Amino acid sequence: MNLYPLGKFLIGTVCYPLYRIKVIGKENFPKQGGVLLCTNHIDNLDPPIVGITCPRTVHFMAKEELFDKPVLKTLLPKVQAYPVKRGMSDREAFRKTIKLLREDKVVGLFPEGTRSKTGEIGKGLAGAGFFALKGGEAKVVPCAIIGPYKAFSQLKVVYGEAMDMTAYRERKASAEEVTEAIMAEISKLIEQYK
Repeated sequence: MNLYPLGKFLIGTVCYPLYRIKVIGKENFPKQGGVLLCTNHIDNLDPPIVGITCPRTVHFMAKEELFDKPVLKTLLPKVQAYPVKRGMSDREAFRKTIKLLREDKVVGLFPEGTRSKTGEIGKGLAGAGFFALKGGEAKVVPCAIIGPYKAFSQLKVVYGEAMDMTAYRERKASAEEVTEAIMAEISKLIEQYK
């Protein structure tokens, strides 16, 4: 059973007015084709906020520990999330991510791998670049969440222009280089709209 549309409606009903969410650049989001959606990470609420503001269904890679919790274990797969073991190469999660991208789905991930304690953008992990290079024709959409998460203060979610990975793939760029390029685009969005 897919609870994504219901979850999007319920969370949106609460969060849009509570955080006065402003979405910028939604028109930049590709209407079809595989998309790797890369976002900075400032709060535990980031995945649902991206989920309600993105025009397409997002399949989130979530840390495996969340799937050990009784309610989340049942709920997360029904909202298109799937587990990844952090701090090690998880072949199953890697395969699933590449498969989703090649099936023209949207995969959401946080390249920093963990929340920023300071709100400042951290260094991205090579996994984002790896998926960007191996995801078939998938494009990369950089996204910036600009907080703080404070009731009735404004939270901005900014979708940047889709990055075409063709040139990087053709010249066999490293995953690290591609991740740096993605993080640079997210940083630009933060600077521009903060």
